[in-house]
Amino acid sequence: MLDAPDTAVLAVNLGTPDTPTAPAVRRYLAEFLSDPRVVSIPALLWQPLLRGLILPLRSGRSAAKYAQVWLPDGSPLMVHTRQLAQAMQTLVPEMIVRPAMRYGQPALAAELDRLAAEGVRRIVVLPLYPQYSTTTTASVEDRVRDWQMRHPQVTVTLVRDYATDPDWVSAVADSIRRYWQQHGRGDRLVFSFHGIPQRLADAGDPYPQRCEASAQAIAAALGLGQQDWQLGYQSRFGRERWLQPYAEPSLWALAEAGVKRIDVVCPGFATDCLETLEEVALGFTETLAERGASMHYIPCLNADPEHARALARLAVASLT
Repeated sequence: MLDAPDTAVLAVNLGTPDTPTAPAVRRYLAEFLSDPRVVSIPALLWQPLLRGLILPLRSGRSAAKYAQVWLPDGSPLMVHTRQLAQAMQTLVPEMIVRPAMRYGQPALAAELDRLAAEGVRRIVVLPLYPQYSTTTTASVEDRVRDWQMRHPQVTVTLVRDYATDPDWVSAVADSIRRYWQQHGRGDRLVFSFHGIPQRLADAGDPYPQRCEASAQAIAAALGLGQQDWQLGYQSRFGRERWLQPYAEPSLWALAEAGVKRIDVVCPGFATDCLETLEEVALGFTETLAERGASMHYIPCLNADPEHARALARLAVASLT
C-alpha cells in the first residue's frame, strides 16, 4: 500500500453563506464582520451596533443579492473554489489539496485539524488573495498562527502574496485575450479591485501598491499603453474615505466622455463571487447602460487550467 501524503495545500478563500437566505447570510456576516482585521472598532462598541442594527438591516438585502447569482451546486465562490482545488489536485497528486474558508464552511481551522488528524506534517496555506492586505491575508495568517501554536508538530507555510507572479499574470492576461477573441475588444480595459479604507493604506497596508503592481504587470503582458486601461476600487462600505478612484463613478465618467464599450476585469478575486457577479457584472453593466455605454465583464480565472497550474507551482515553490 502506498504511504498517505504527508504534505497538503489548503486553498483558502474568503467564505460564503451556506444558502441565499437571510438567516444563513446573518450567520456569515456575523462572523465576517466580527473579525477585528475587517472592522477595527472595539468590540464593546461595535458588537451592539452590528447585532442590533447592521445584521437585521443587511441580511435580507444581501440574501436577495446572493439569490441572483446562486448556482445549482451552491454559491459561485464555493463552487469555483472547490473546482479550483480539484484542478490543482490533479497537478500535484503527491499532495492533498483541499478548499477552506476564512469565514463560514469549510472552516480553515477545522480543515487544519482534519489534515493533522490524517497525519499530514507539512501544510501550505494558500490564501486566494493575489494582493496582500491586512484585511485579508493577514487575517488568514492570524488564524494559522493561533492554530500552529497548538500543533507544533505540523509545519505550516503561508503564501503571502502573488500579485506579480509571472505564471499568475500570464494566466490573467491569457484569459483576457481569449475573451477578446470570442467577444471583441472594448475601447478601454478597467481593472476593478476590492477597496479598503484609506486609513489602512495610510497606516502602512501595502494593498494599493500591490493592486497597482498587478494591473501594471497584466497590462504589460497584454501590450497595452497607458491610455488603454485604468484602475478602480469597488465594494465601498460605510461613510469613511476608501481607496480611490472609486470604480463605478470612474466608469460613469468614461461613458459620459463618449467611451462606448468598456471591458472590466477583477484580478483581485481568484474566483467569481457576489462582488464580481452581482455588483460588477449586473450592477455596473446596468448603470453604464443608463449612460449610453456597454460594459463587458471578463470572468475571474476560477478553475481555469492556467490558474490551477500557477497556484500549484506557487505551493510547491513555497516548500523549497
